[in-house]
Amino acid sequence: MASTADFRTLVDQSCRYSDEFVNIYYDCMDKRRRNLTRLYLDKATLVWNGNAFTGHDALSQFFESLPSSEFQVQTLDCQPVHEQATQGQTTLLVVTAGSVKFDGNKQRYFNQNFLLTAQASPNSDQPVWKIASDCFRFQDWAN
Repeated sequence: MASTADFRTLVDQSCRYSDEFVNIYYDCMDKRRRNLTRLYLDKATLVWNGNAFTGHDALSQFFESLPSSEFQVQTLDCQPVHEQATQGQTTLLVVTAGSVKFDGNKQRYFNQNFLLTAQASPNSDQPVWKIASDCFRFQDWAN
């Protein structure tokens, strides 16, 4: 069983990794969307307001269908997921909330949950985080 100090270090690392990930993800969504699928595992699933897309081809087609966007993240929360729940795979739960304005539409509030999984990096001792699961929801009613 991990000590309290070890767990504190794990939480601190999770917060740092999550903050970096969120900055990369939403910057990519707004400015370099064609690169967005690189952040997902090959078999990752996105559930966007109840509509599921699995795999890079489906994700690419979906992201290309969205109008240009301006995301603003107001809150970010994260926590490590216990390894017993993930067959020993290092995993983070990242929760964001904020507002988004898609071109031609009014600003809307959203909430998004990511399960990130650590992948070994050939060039670094830092892991590369990939999205295993992504769930996006608008938090207001469309008029």
